[in-house]
This record gives sequence, C-alpha cells and structure tokens, in this order.
Amino acid sequence: MASKEAKITRQRLRSSYLTSVVSIALVLFLLGILGLLVLNAQRISEYVKENIGFSIMLKEDVKEVDVIRLQKMLDAKEYVKSTRYVTSKEAARELKKELGEDFVGFLGYNPLLASIDVHLNARYANPQSIEKIKKDLREYEEIKEVFYQKSLVELINQNIRKIGLFLLVFSGLLFLVAIALIHNTIRLSIYSKRFIINTMQLVGATRGFIRRPFLFRGIMQGVWASIVAIAMLTGVVYLVQDEFAEVISLEDVEILGLLYGLVMVVGVVISWISTFMAVNKYLKIKPDKLYY
Repeated sequence: MASKEAKITRQRLRSSYLTSVVSIALVLFLLGILGLLVLNAQRISEYVKENIGFSIMLKEDVKEVDVIRLQKMLDAKEYVKSTRYVTSKEAARELKKELGEDFVGFLGYNPLLASIDVHLNARYANPQSIEKIKKDLREYEEIKEVFYQKSLVELINQNIRKIGLFLLVFSGLLFLVAIALIHNTIRLSIYSKRFIINTMQLVGATRGFIRRPFLFRGIMQGVWASIVAIAMLTGVVYLVQDEFAEVISLEDVEILGLLYGLVMVVGVVISWISTFMAVNKYLKIKPDKLYY
C-alpha cells in the first residue's frame, strides 16, 4: 500500500514538474518571438525602406547606349541599392497585364516611355533625401521626369517610427507579464511542497540546506523550459525563412545565438529568483498558516 502511494506521489510530482516546464517554455517562447522582432527591427525597417524607390522617365529620343551609361552611373551612386531598365514595350506589357486590356491596340500607339526603376538604400528612403536626389537627376539631359509617391514614402516612414515605439512599450509590458507568469507557476509548484519544507525545519534543517534542492530544481526547470522554447523558436524560423529570407534565416548565427542565449539566461534567472522567493516565503511562515 505504501509503495503504491509512493508511486502515485512520484507520478504527481513528475506531472507537476512537466506542467511547470511546459508553462515556463510557452512564456519564454512568446518572449523569444518578441526578442526576434526586436533584434531584427533594424533589418525589418531597412527591408521595408529599401523597397521604396522612384522611376526615372527617359526622353523618347534617348539611345540605348546612353541609357546603359546612365544606369551604370546610377548604380555607382551611394544612395542606390539597385536599378532596373524598363523599355517602353516592357512597360506596355506590364500595364496591359494589370489592366487586362490592350490599350496599345485601342490607342494605335504606345504612349509609355522607357524608364529606370531605382531602389534606394535605407538611409536615403525619406522625402527629404529623395527631393535632393530628384533635384540632382534633373541635370541629366537623358531624363525627362523623376516620379515617386511622396505621400506613400512619408506614410511608410511615419509607420516605421510608430511601430518601433509600440514594439518598445509592448516588449516592456510583455516582459513584466512573463516574469509574473513564471513566478506564479513556480510559486504554485512550491506551494504543494510547503508541508515538506515545514517538516524539514522541524527536524532542524537549516534554511540553506532546505533551499538547495529547490533552487537546483528551479534552475533545471528554467534550463529545460529554455531548451523547449529554443526548439520551438528554431522551428518558427525554419518555417518562415523562405518567405522572409532577407529578414531572418537559420544562417543568421549571431542574431540567433544572441536570442537563444537571452532566452536561456532569462529562463534560468527568473526561475531561480522565483524559486528563492517562494521557498523563503514558506520558510518564514508560521505552521498554522500553512493550511490557508
């Protein structure tokens, strides 16, 4: 009978330990996702900005050799990330595909001009820099007009600043919530062992002796929870890297290494502190209060 009760107790303790590990791992996983966004915030911002660009409309009588020379000159500029030459025929085909109608056949001629699409480096993707670039490009005789959507550029820059601020505030709040959740999970786990702590005190065990196994157990909970969270984060990165290769991939060893290190440190440190506080509470509590 005693053996059966001991077996049931061990199963309950194992189940409690597993539940704590899974609960902490899920919280660390959420923190890890947020950390991934924060660590890649600059890269995400640059990725969005580098998709901002403008179109250089060329004059009708410009020779192709002059266009190639102009394109090479643009590629050499520090503010240019990439360029793409679009002939008037290619422009007509693309517009026909978008409209779903043969406007060239309807008009009897192609009204579109050849152009060079320019994508900018991130630090130049703002209205002030684009206006200066636009002014400089007007000096080239091959260029008829420089076109870009000013309102869209302004909107993108404003939204990036707002998202950055929101991410900072949200990160702080989620971190506090994560600490509270992990602390409560461990506190409930220690609560189930409050009578064991009291019994050890009654037989003369010192506080340090009583704390030691609980702290070791708390640290191991943090380690195992961190490993589970890291495995889940790796799975997420693996699944999304094809779609967002320019933002994150498993080849980003430095960023992922820093993220995994932070998850491990946070998991272990919070688990240790929470365990220490919870055990201390029941070391100081009076025996008649253990039943409440």
